[in-house]
Amino acid sequence: MTHSSGRQAIVVDAVTKRFTLRHARSIKTMTVRALRREKLKERFVALDEVSVSIGVGESVALLGVNGSGKSTLLKIISGVLPPDAGSVGVRGRIAGLIEVGAGLHPDLSGRENIFLNGAILGMDRAETLRKFDSIVEFADIGRFLDQPVRFYSSGMFMRLAFSIAVHTEPDVFLIDEVLAVGDPLFRDKCIKRLREYKDSGRTMVIVAHDAKLLRQLCTRGVFLEKGRVLWDGDIDTAADLLVRKRQERRRALGLPVPPAAGASR
Repeated sequence: MTHSSGRQAIVVDAVTKRFTLRHARSIKTMTVRALRREKLKERFVALDEVSVSIGVGESVALLGVNGSGKSTLLKIISGVLPPDAGSVGVRGRIAGLIEVGAGLHPDLSGRENIFLNGAILGMDRAETLRKFDSIVEFADIGRFLDQPVRFYSSGMFMRLAFSIAVHTEPDVFLIDEVLAVGDPLFRDKCIKRLREYKDSGRTMVIVAHDAKLLRQLCTRGVFLEKGRVLWDGDIDTAADLLVRKRQERRRALGLPVPPAAGASR
């Protein structure tokens, strides 16, 4: 479904992705499952002919309960995963925070990773040098700049990865759950930067469990269920759907249902 009268930044056309789930990792387990005539592995369809078009300048949330396929779709858009069928087209420079610390080499220092990850995301050395001080200041890693990043906490990892990515000034910015890591002050700083990014007319696609945050940052929501698009439209309807589906899942598991955080009032 197209929600922009202008150019398309991302076109996902009938994308399907399957994974093989292995139920046996050891010889003992394989033997037991074989004797019981149980499957050793099975095919799992993560995405089933998903089609989505995102216009230049749109801020779109990918929503769904765990296992719905939203992170898989984001990885396929970013080029981290190839689709098994269908196609994906992206216009312009793309930067993704798909996993905390993705693209950072554990044996290299923070300083070296700024140049390495910047190059991976499309910045040449001159651009990285020009933005270096600003990247370091935003990441707030201070005296750890010349330490190998394997010694960084998950919060420091995220701060550095996020800082490098936003400084590449990509045309398309992909974000998956990274804002769940780190201290509240840095999270607020990230959200402020993402709002500026949204207001600048660039394209943004976010996966997050925080319905309230998604309402603030996005105008459109694509809700996935069992690898298929269940809803593609305004963010409030999509966020309400997420809250409702979560409540249904908790009831089905016999768990207490908390107040609907993030539900529209």
